[in-house]
Amino acid sequence: MAHVITRPCCNDASCVSVCPVNCIHPTPDEPEFFTAEMLFIDPETCIDCGACIDECPVEAILPDDQLEERDEPYLQINADYYKDHDVEGGLVPPKKAPQLPDGELHVAIIGAGPAAFYAAEELVRKPQVKIDMFDRLPTPYGLVRAGVAPDHAPTKGVEKTFAATAAKRNFQYFLNVEVGKHITHAELVERYHAVVYAVGASTDKRLGLEGEDLSGSIPATEFVAWYNGHPDYADLDVDLSSERAVVVGNGNVALDVARILVSDPDELAKTDIADHALATLRESNVKEVVLLARRGVAQAAYTNSEFLALGDVEGVDVVIDPDELVLDPASEAALEDDTLDSTIATKIRLAREFAERPATEGNRRIVFRFLVSPMELSGDGHVERLTCVRNVYAPGTERVAVTPSEEHFDIETGVVLRAIGYRGVPVIDLPFDDVNGVVPNTDGRVQVAADGEVVPGLFVTGWIKRGATGGIGMNRICGQETAEAVLKDYVAGSFSSPATSRDDVADIVSDRGARRIDMDGWKAIDAAEKNAGKSAGRRRVKFVSLNEFEVAAGMEPVQ
Repeated sequence: MAHVITRPCCNDASCVSVCPVNCIHPTPDEPEFFTAEMLFIDPETCIDCGACIDECPVEAILPDDQLEERDEPYLQINADYYKDHDVEGGLVPPKKAPQLPDGELHVAIIGAGPAAFYAAEELVRKPQVKIDMFDRLPTPYGLVRAGVAPDHAPTKGVEKTFAATAAKRNFQYFLNVEVGKHITHAELVERYHAVVYAVGASTDKRLGLEGEDLSGSIPATEFVAWYNGHPDYADLDVDLSSERAVVVGNGNVALDVARILVSDPDELAKTDIADHALATLRESNVKEVVLLARRGVAQAAYTNSEFLALGDVEGVDVVIDPDELVLDPASEAALEDDTLDSTIATKIRLAREFAERPATEGNRRIVFRFLVSPMELSGDGHVERLTCVRNVYAPGTERVAVTPSEEHFDIETGVVLRAIGYRGVPVIDLPFDDVNGVVPNTDGRVQVAADGEVVPGLFVTGWIKRGATGGIGMNRICGQETAEAVLKDYVAGSFSSPATSRDDVADIVSDRGARRIDMDGWKAIDAAEKNAGKSAGRRRVKFVSLNEFEVAAGMEPVQ
């Protein structure tokens, strides 16, 4: 019997370090780890010890004899990876943290998402390191709370890892506190040896098309935040009166959006989806969601696990025209001679299987359109149609590229959601690379943009560090890298001693109007949401207004 990694895999690689036979790959030390959509267990090497099952934070690893029918394809998916990947046995020795000098190291972390917590996890291992974590929201966990789809509850299991970090005695929360408003960057620099920004990528990439700002044209970043109960987007105007919605993009966020739009609201009601979103979805007229992919199926950005899961959504057909599954010449040739990367080959195989499935009368539909680009949104004050162009592969290029053909067509729709990626925004008092949407840095050390000089004691991690790519696993590696840079620089004597004590930070933010939520406050919010969910048969019922959060945290309501 072997173990199998299934759909919820978060790529945080905690399972790798406990495997005694090195049967889980790619590892963080292998280049492919940074692009892998999930991890894979070699069935020929696995000794069924169970160590990885105990370590996995999202319960994604199962013995092969305990797989549910929907997870059985992962037997083949795991095995296929090892058709073209040779691995050697033996564990990589864990890295040893540097020995710190005597005295306390005070670190402020701005942001409370995965990258922030993975950096904090490394730092709090040293009792002399004191972590203060700031976030303008009243809740921690960033996109794990506000980005992971509500019907993907196992993925949110990483919150247990974050909670264990926050429970350390050398960690404290400053939630509901906005850096730049309640305390300045300069004041943080005066009070901490190191300041780490983990503020993510908070806006969306735009299409740059005429009509993009019409009512009914919605960034997927905002739509996802809306259905996940983000306080900033609770009042977002979402009109689902049209029978067809279009999602531009073909990554996992695009699939999440499509799936939520056509899922049975009674099934969503069992999740922690925001109540206002559930009410809107119950009244929705959407029967079909069309996903537009600029390139072909071999270049699709979604993961195979998310693609495969669409076939399990009750009452929904996945529709693909087999004539649109045209491969670029290089992929076609590699597939024929069995040299195509196993992950891409699986992606093509799954698409072809979906294309052969019969439609069920009365079902809602998710329709994949490959080699199609949007050209213009039009309508009388509101989106009524999307004009598209069919693409063809451009010859003579190393990277698979496409070029528009002469074939144009319209899709009648009342809502268009653009899901083409997140983008970082400038951080006050930090240099910014506007082209890449990141803070210039080397291994997390912030650089002055003009000459590349490192700013001592100033760091970044997560999407603001490397761009909006990669999920939880990538953020773990990223956070660890930044934490290592902090410790190395402290050992090297690169930090100046704080000009003043950090003991007055709570008073500073309070004097400027912040209603700080500390650990006790967050525990009270968490318990209140879970208790409300328990009575409703749900994981939790989320608060969505600041006043609700603050009252749950034990504060007097704002009049």
